[in-house]
Amino acid sequence: MLVYAMNLSLDGYVDHLRMRPDAALFAHWTDYVASLAGCIYGRHVYQIMQYWDEDQPGWGDQERAYAAVWRRQRKWVVSRTLAAVGPNATLLTGDLETAIRALKAGNDGELSVSGPAIAQSLGDLGLIDEYRLYYHPVVMGHGTPFFAGSPPPLRVIGSDRIGPETVRLAYEPV
Repeated sequence: MLVYAMNLSLDGYVDHLRMRPDAALFAHWTDYVASLAGCIYGRHVYQIMQYWDEDQPGWGDQERAYAAVWRRQRKWVVSRTLAAVGPNATLLTGDLETAIRALKAGNDGELSVSGPAIAQSLGDLGLIDEYRLYYHPVVMGHGTPFFAGSPPPLRVIGSDRIGPETVRLAYEPV
């Protein structure tokens, strides 16, 4: 199963600096990443996530716990420009559809895709099984949209509240 899950503003934009998670959401993301069979990233989001590769001054217990989980997680990075990727990561080049179909078939459990551009490409190929939108009470008015192009037709399959400020909506393509 391939899931596209990211935090976003009420008006549909993603920006990790404007939507810092509270303690409950941080714990949720740590548990979620720990449960995955692996993560698929586009180049841009992968490079942002490399922040977690090395301990940072001032980190608390939650940051160290998330970093440990992220470092252990298998990662696949889709890029035409990167020549190499970091630990536990494999660079994917060439035929994206064939590579992702093989990952889905060869891994038990859930795979996560992160990054609007790569998610749009995989959605257009019919490879995303579920979309999870984590809404924060922020209106940005501009930025990188959660959906990089036209959103696919979706059907609501669930909703829940995570912590005091975040609502997660789950959809499947129809």
